[in-house]
Amino acid sequence: MSSSAERDFVTAHLDDLHADLDAWLRIPSISADPAHAADVRASAEWLAEALRRTGFPTVEIWETEGAPAVFAEWPSADEAAPVALVYGHHDVQPVDPLELWQHPPFEPTRVETPDGPELHARGAIDDKGNVAFHLLGMRAHLAATGRDTPAVTVKMVIEGEEESGSPYFAELLRQHRDRLDCDVVVVSDTGMAAPDLPSAVTSMRGLADAEITLRGPEVDLHSGSFGGAVPNPLHALAELVASLHDADGKVTLPGFYDAVRPLSDRERDLMGRVPFDEAAWLAGPAASRTTAGEAGFSTQERIGARPTAEVNGMWGGYSGPGHKTIIPAEAHAKITFRLVADQRPEEIGPMVQAWVEANLPAGIEADVHVPAGGVAPCASDLDSPYMDALLTAIAQAWDSQADQVLFMKEGGSGPEADLAEQLGAPLVFLGAGLPTDRIHSPNERVLLPMLYRGAEATAHLWRELAAVRRTAG
Repeated sequence: MSSSAERDFVTAHLDDLHADLDAWLRIPSISADPAHAADVRASAEWLAEALRRTGFPTVEIWETEGAPAVFAEWPSADEAAPVALVYGHHDVQPVDPLELWQHPPFEPTRVETPDGPELHARGAIDDKGNVAFHLLGMRAHLAATGRDTPAVTVKMVIEGEEESGSPYFAELLRQHRDRLDCDVVVVSDTGMAAPDLPSAVTSMRGLADAEITLRGPEVDLHSGSFGGAVPNPLHALAELVASLHDADGKVTLPGFYDAVRPLSDRERDLMGRVPFDEAAWLAGPAASRTTAGEAGFSTQERIGARPTAEVNGMWGGYSGPGHKTIIPAEAHAKITFRLVADQRPEEIGPMVQAWVEANLPAGIEADVHVPAGGVAPCASDLDSPYMDALLTAIAQAWDSQADQVLFMKEGGSGPEADLAEQLGAPLVFLGAGLPTDRIHSPNERVLLPMLYRGAEATAHLWRELAAVRRTAG
C-alpha cells in the first residue's frame, strides 16, 4: 500500500474516530418513534458539538416541524474555490425485533473478523458512520495541506428524519436556500460494492406508495350463512395484488413505463463491470432461495436501474388464535413503487387509482390513499469535473486509478433529488457502506477499515475539488 499525508494522519488518529462513533451510537435517535424525540434532539446536539470541536466556525441546529437538522459551514480562504455541501442524516431505524440482535443495538460492540474489525450497532453505517468519517477527514485534509481553512468551502446539512421519509426536508431546503448555496452536493449515505472494490454510486431510485382498502359487506358476516353468496374483499384483494405483475414480471399499471429512461449500452456495460456472485448474494444478504423480477434484466439491473412495485403488507378479517368463520367487511394492502430516471412520484397515484377501479369486481368498493410527496429519482453526471474529482479521491484512498473505480446504481431512495432540485447543484456520492452491512436489519455493522478509507477519501476530495474553479456568476 502507498502512503500519503492524509492517510498517515487518519491512521494516527483512529482512536478519535472510534471514540466519536462509540459516543454517538449510544444515542437511540429513532425518528419514527415519538418516544425517542428527545434522543433525536440529543443526537443533533452531539453532532453540533463534534463539528465545533473539529473546527467548523459556524454550527447551527435548524428546527423543523419534526426533528432538528444540523448545519455547519467552514469557508475557504480561496474565494474562487467551489462550495461543497455534504448531506447525511443522524436519525436511525427502529431496532425491532430486538431478540435477533447479538449485541444490544445501542451499545457499540467491536467484533474481530477475518475481513477486519467490525463495529456493531444501530446506525454504525446508516448513517452515523458515514457522517463521522467526515470529522476525521476534515482534520486530515487540513493537516496534510498545512492549511488553516479547507481548500474548498465545506458546508454540511445532516437531517434528523431521513428514516421517516424526510417529510419536512424539502421545506427546510427552501427556507435556508441562501445558506445552502453550493456548487456540488456530496451525499454520504451510500456505499461500495466490496471492501477491495473502489466504487461510486451514480444514481438512486425514487419512491411512491399507496394504501388500498377494499370494502364488501357493511359488517363481518357468518361464512356459513353468507359464504359463496356475497363478495369477499380479501378474495378480491388477493386477485388484485396478483395482477400487479404480468408473467414477465412487468408492472401492469397502464402508463407505468411511459417515462422510464431506457438503460443505455454504456450504463449496462458499467453496471456489468461490478463483480456480482448471485449465489453468494442469495445465500447472504438476500436470504432467499432464488431470484425473481422483470424478464430481460440482470439482478443488478433490477435492483438499481429498473422500476418496481412491491406489496409491503396485506391484512383483513381475523388472524387471531383458532378460527373465526367470517367474510370480512374490509381488506387492506400497502404497496410501494421504486422509480427510475424520468419517472415522477406524483404521477403514480392516479395510475394506481385507475388500475384499481378498472379491476374491481362487482359489489366491492375501493379507497386508494396516496400520501403527498414521495421521492424523485436522481442521478450523477458521469462526465462532470466534480465526478472526476470524486473518482480521483476514491482511487487514492483505495490505491487504485480513477478509471478503475466502478459505478453502481443504488436501489434505495432518499431526499437526494430534493437537494439537486432545490439547490440546482449536481450530486456525487461518497459512502463507505457494504451490501453485507445489514442496514435496517438486526445486527447492523460497519467494517471499520471502510470508515478509515472513507475519511482518507474525503480528505483527498477537498483537495481535488479545489482544482475545479468557480465560474463567474
